[in-house]
Amino acid sequence: MISHLYGEIAQCGEGFVIIDVGGVGYYVNVPQPALQELKEKGNAKVKLHTHLNVREDALNLYGFMNTTQLGMFKLIINVSGVGPQIAMKILSDIKIEDFASAIINEDEKVLTSISGIGKKNAKRLILELKDTMKKKMEGFVPTGTSNVSYDAVRALVSLGFQQREAKEAVDAVSAGVKEPTIEALIKAALIKLKEVEE
Repeated sequence: MISHLYGEIAQCGEGFVIIDVGGVGYYVNVPQPALQELKEKGNAKVKLHTHLNVREDALNLYGFMNTTQLGMFKLIINVSGVGPQIAMKILSDIKIEDFASAIINEDEKVLTSISGIGKKNAKRLILELKDTMKKKMEGFVPTGTSNVSYDAVRALVSLGFQQREAKEAVDAVSAGVKEPTIEALIKAALIKLKEVEE
């Protein structure tokens, strides 16, 4: 089993990188946030924590910038009916803490906003991951005032925005809102999202 790779970035593509380790190029599937980080590093040497997925017809390497991402990937692919492709979409479309919050709060709307996840998979993810996620994310999942932000993001998702863009908009405006009620955050975030579209 290949647990990590350390080498130079030979190529970055859509959803993958090729890491040159001692003259051998390893094709590694990576989620979007990791890909962005790797692109910024140029040809520098990097370390990727990896998972080798063995199928009858293929050996696929999946790479992550840290062990938290890798651990979450492994948790997700252990859910029945959820494979590596869906796990990569989850890790590309949503931050780990937001995914954990959605699981713990049984928020199907947030989960189904991720491409490739329907109601059936959302229910399965919640059912199989809720208890594990609660233990793993203790002290990490937003509580208190940040629940207002979480509810504002949920509202934007229900309006049809992607989870990641909704979260980024709410995060961007929350500091500037004097009284951060859900309504105030939604209003400010909608203005922000409109600016981005223009």
